[in-house]
Amino acid sequence: MDMKKIYAQSLYKELGAFLSLSELEKLIETPTYETQGDLAFPCFVLAKQFRKSPALIASELSATINHSLIEKVKADGPYLNVFFNKKAVSEQVLKHILTDQQQYGSTHIGKGKTMTIDFSSPNIAKPFSMGHLRSTVIGQTLSLIAEKCGFDVVKINHIGDWGTQFGKLIVAYKKWGDKARVRAQPIMELFELYVRFHQEAERHPELEQEARDAFKQLEDGDEASLQLWTWFRDASLQEFKRIYDLLGVSFDSYHGEAFYNDKMADTIQELENKNLLTESDGAEVVELTNEELPPCLIKKSDGATLYATRDLTAARYRKETYDFDKMVYVVGHEQRLHFQQVFAVLDKMGYDWARDMVHVPFGFILKDGRKMSTRKGKVVLLEDVLKEAIQLAKKNIETKNPNLANKDDVAHAVGVGAVIFHDLKHERNHNIEFDLEDMLTFEGSTGPYVQYTHARACSILRKAGRGKAAESFSGLTDSYSFTVIKKMLDFPHAVTRALKDYEASHIAKLLLELARAFNQYYSQVKILQNDSEMNARLALVQSVTIVLSEGLRLLGMKAPQEM
Repeated sequence: MDMKKIYAQSLYKELGAFLSLSELEKLIETPTYETQGDLAFPCFVLAKQFRKSPALIASELSATINHSLIEKVKADGPYLNVFFNKKAVSEQVLKHILTDQQQYGSTHIGKGKTMTIDFSSPNIAKPFSMGHLRSTVIGQTLSLIAEKCGFDVVKINHIGDWGTQFGKLIVAYKKWGDKARVRAQPIMELFELYVRFHQEAERHPELEQEARDAFKQLEDGDEASLQLWTWFRDASLQEFKRIYDLLGVSFDSYHGEAFYNDKMADTIQELENKNLLTESDGAEVVELTNEELPPCLIKKSDGATLYATRDLTAARYRKETYDFDKMVYVVGHEQRLHFQQVFAVLDKMGYDWARDMVHVPFGFILKDGRKMSTRKGKVVLLEDVLKEAIQLAKKNIETKNPNLANKDDVAHAVGVGAVIFHDLKHERNHNIEFDLEDMLTFEGSTGPYVQYTHARACSILRKAGRGKAAESFSGLTDSYSFTVIKKMLDFPHAVTRALKDYEASHIAKLLLELARAFNQYYSQVKILQNDSEMNARLALVQSVTIVLSEGLRLLGMKAPQEM
């Protein structure tokens, strides 16, 4: 059921000569106060055609709008407000949710289509810092949302596993490295070696040439260099996997930069064949003047290839391998120009599918108003943050519910969920402030608040001795339950909007609104009172658990039944 569509169709019967059905639907608003109605249509847009005041138009239309689910139509100044039949609507909505269960909100938008999503992509031999959190959780939730909308999703982790930094790392390891220490703590030990290389190179600049020579040996296939590089890569991936497991994130491909080393020559050859390469100060570039973009650098004067060369090659490989209908890159907004150039070059190469590629940017994580970043080898480690969040969650749980049976599992779900939700409730292009204690409070706009609401609803069902709602019930008529019904009715729209806008905050915000509406309902209505409406009230409670748990799943979070 779609109340907005129902209202738009009713309006269309009267206004079809002036506005299309889709135009009417877009104009319909939700009133500021529920006492004003469930939906409102602003009549300003009709004033010119009708040559009447919007208030008079609303008044005249109020007598003509009718539908079996619309109970009352009221002109409120220039607005035409409608009130839906609570009993009929709530019965339909609850039966729909209880029938669909976890499939509620699913669509077939992507049926038969493939979406590849490139996200996370940390650098080998460097710590997995808080800076990697946003790409990882945004990419994961977009994957889950796309799957719910019918897409076959391929999750790609384009690991940063090539480049001159490996020459520096090889030199540093040979000079100061300790095999046992690296085996014990691969990433931190390698990162310390990398930092030490830069410190030493300030006093001994000749180290930079040694590093360039070492990377050249690696590029030329030197066996000893390749063995070290493979060890560094495998050890790093093992460490990363532990963090991905904490977050509940997985990938279908770990093809990183190195995977495309033997494939870039074909890309460069094709650019040459299509007369797209020009020389600029000894380097080779693709001019993008007509696209109002700077030239895209393909090959440096020393013959080295760049990120753009690799991304062009990766895009061609992914199209050939997965035949994607949509290719999504979840990468920070500072890379906006890079992706504009890559997409433009692919378009110039004659690939129509370049228009199916999307860069999904996002803002920074801030601490005390400043960007979290690596400074002099100091980083805020994501794993440390997640572990601290889990410990804080456990402390909160022990205060509120010391007899909870599975404290560790719940603390993990709440702690990790708090970090994820804090990120995803914000619009992705905004910078977000990091504050662990605020994230973990059980009140306010937090993940634990939504999870606690779900656990509360599960507790009511347990008290009622119901594994599920009764088959037979009629609709509810009170305003508190109808507010909850309308929020649940919005869930499928939030899912499709989240996919269309690549914006998980649509779902996170709806879950917060639903949790608030349900807690208000819980405080005002005696749910377990044994009367003729108890079955319907329990049907509402169960529907809330379904929508909250499915919404949390789409955000990459768990929904504990007890907290």
